[in-house]
This record gives sequence, C-alpha cells and structure tokens, in this order.
Amino acid sequence: MLPLREFTEDARRNIKAVLCDIDDTLTTDGHLTAEAYVALEALQDAGLLVFPITGRPAGWCDHIARMWPVDGVVGENGAFYFRYDHDTRTFTKRFLASDAERADNRRRLDVLKGEILKAVPGTAVASDQHYREADLAIDFCEDVAPLPADDIQRIVGIFEAAGATAKVSSIHVNGWFGDYDKLSMTGRMLDECFGIDMEADKETLVFVGDSPNDVPMFDFFPHAVGVANIADVEISLAAEPAYVTEAPGGAGFAELARALIAAKG
Repeated sequence: MLPLREFTEDARRNIKAVLCDIDDTLTTDGHLTAEAYVALEALQDAGLLVFPITGRPAGWCDHIARMWPVDGVVGENGAFYFRYDHDTRTFTKRFLASDAERADNRRRLDVLKGEILKAVPGTAVASDQHYREADLAIDFCEDVAPLPADDIQRIVGIFEAAGATAKVSSIHVNGWFGDYDKLSMTGRMLDECFGIDMEADKETLVFVGDSPNDVPMFDFFPHAVGVANIADVEISLAAEPAYVTEAPGGAGFAELARALIAAKG
C-alpha cells in the first residue's frame, strides 16, 4: 500500500464519487466523530457523490439514507441499497432477494444462530440484529470481550458448512444465503440510480475501508484506500487497497476527503 500522498492530483481531480465503509472507517472507537460527519458533507458540497457501503442493518440504513449527507447506501454487505431523493421525497428500496426468499433464509439463519452460540462460547448475536432483513451478524468484539482469531474462523466455518456466505468485518461475522457482496450491489445502485457504469467508470470512483469484508472493493477499484488501522488486519487480506491514510478511522476518512476536495480546487 502506498501512502495517500502518492494518490496523484490528476487522479484525485477525476474522482466523482466516494464509497466508504462505516465501522472503523467513518467511525473511531465506535463513534461517528464530528470531523468524519463534516467530511461527508464537505464532499457533497464539493460536488462529489457519497455512498456508505456497509455491513450494518436495514434499520440503520433507512436512517442513514434519509438523515446523513449521502446520496445512497448499500447495507448488510450487499443485500440491498436504499436511496432517498429529498427533492421528490421518494425513498427507493432495492433488495436482491424477494420477501419470500428472505423469510426462508431467516429460518435457516436462525438454525445456524443456535449452532454458533453453542459451538463458540463468548460470542453473541449482534445488538443490531433486530434491524436486519437479510443476514445474521455474530458479534466477536463490539459488545463482547474480543474473541481469538481461531474462534472467529470457527464461526466462519459453521456458516460456510451450511452453504452460507460469511464475511468478517472489524466487529462482526456476517452470514447470509445468496450470491452477492458489497461490490455487486454497489454496481446495481450506481447503474440503476445514477447511470454510472461501475466497470467503465471505476477510475472516477474511490472506495475507502478497513476490513476483510471490504476485499472485493479493494480488489476492484484502482483508487481504493485503507484507513491506517487496516494494518491490524493486513495479514488476512486477500487484496489490499492501493493507498493508506496516515490517520486511523474517521480521521483517516477526513484526511482522504481533504485530499479529494483540494484536488477539485
């Protein structure tokens, strides 16, 4: 990973949309700081589109789409996108799976929940699970004592043995049934809502993240950025971002925002 200063001014000037993880990328120690929130608004004011791309639940994403200075949000690791158009007061909700499919998947995930909690002492269902539509989030360090890496991998293994996809964030293991991830739903949202061809226009998009569930984004975008705390999980990343900020968490996100806005003049 190159230091952020190696992200050339010409390349930064060409960026038209910022895609960002939330936990430990926008947030710092579990808090959305004033600095990071102001950076979101500053990016919009500079004419850039802004999209959180997160593992957090539908209930949170409803609020984010309506209340934050963002242009849309992808949630639950790609299960859906939400977009609120303030001019027309129109809320768009696009799920990949139908209501019936999600209900069936929920029954299957409930079985896995019991297996995981029994097999891995010390873990817990994530506190935001009640607001989820499509996945099961298992907490390994947000509201429980941090679990060792072997236990985290045991959780992943139980999901995968049942035919589910499992992704590790900085706080949860998220499991779901279905063929999607952050990248695939981001492409749908950009195309369907903004007429952006993600493949053709990827040089004009920047993604910033910090954890293993961001790997599809790191691998795809030539201008992917990691905040400094990505060093904590670097050894487990199958693909790394091109650049890394000096500061961690929300301060690192604000560092990237300043660099992009400066290039816009």
